[in-house]
Parts: sequence; structure tokens; C-alpha cells
Amino acid sequence: MANTYTQIHIQTVFAVQNRKNMINDKWKVDLYKYISAIIQNNGHKVLQINVVQDHIHCLFGMRPTQSLSDLMKQVKQDSSKWINHNNLTKGTFSWQKGYGGFSYSKSQLPRLIKYIQNQEEHHKKKSFKEEYLTLLKTHEVDYDERYIFEFFE
Repeated sequence: MANTYTQIHIQTVFAVQNRKNMINDKWKVDLYKYISAIIQNNGHKVLQINVVQDHIHCLFGMRPTQSLSDLMKQVKQDSSKWINHNNLTKGTFSWQKGYGGFSYSKSQLPRLIKYIQNQEEHHKKKSFKEEYLTLLKTHEVDYDERYIFEFFE
């Protein structure tokens, strides 16, 4: 697209189906790489990814050539197939329906990158449910309780 200039930074957050702790430390780095490749192959720039046992945070620079919903559909679909094809979990792996998508200015990126890098420490103090609801409220995203991620305590 000639004469199109953008600076779009998006953080997406999505959870394992039923919030099960299915993502193992033994293969999570390979999952980072696989998801990063999907995002990059679609023309976007990965800035930070981190996975904990039951959810993932992806921060990337997004090009205006694709919708966020199409990208997330592909990321979740392809990564689920990859996990299942490689028999990385007991039973069938899938991501929960939906995702959170949040935009940030360039000046916010260093703090956000550090936050995503420190997810393991962060979740010793705050549950994923608390974190996710805080993100929705901070970004003033209207949501319907009926369609929020299913949370299992």
C-alpha cells in the first residue's frame, strides 16, 4: 500500500480451553517460535511473547493488511494443530474461544515488554482472571460476563 504509514502495537491475550494448565515448560519456547513464525509470515513484527501454563501474551506491531480477528484465528488454529500433531499434551489441545486485544502507544512498549517477560513472577501475586479483568477495565473495553473466558478456580 503506497503512502500508507502506520504504527499499530497490539497485545493479545488468550487462554487454553477450560483454563487447564497444559502448556509445559519443556516445549513452550518452541511454541513461542511457532506462533512468532505465524505472526511474522503474515507480515507483522513480533515484539514479545510469553506463555504461562494456561494462557499466552503476544505483543506485536501490526500491519494494516489483515484484520486482527483473521490473524488470531490463524494463530490459534495453527498452533493448536501443531501442539496436537506433535503429541505435546495428554488429550486434545485447544485454545478457548475469543481473545483480548489491546492497543498501545510506542512510549508504553518498554514497560509492557517487561511486564510480559515477567509473567511467571506476576502470576505468583495475581490470578489470570484478575489480570484479564484489569486489562479490560484499564482499556475501557465493554464486555458481557456471559462471553468472558470461562474461569475455573
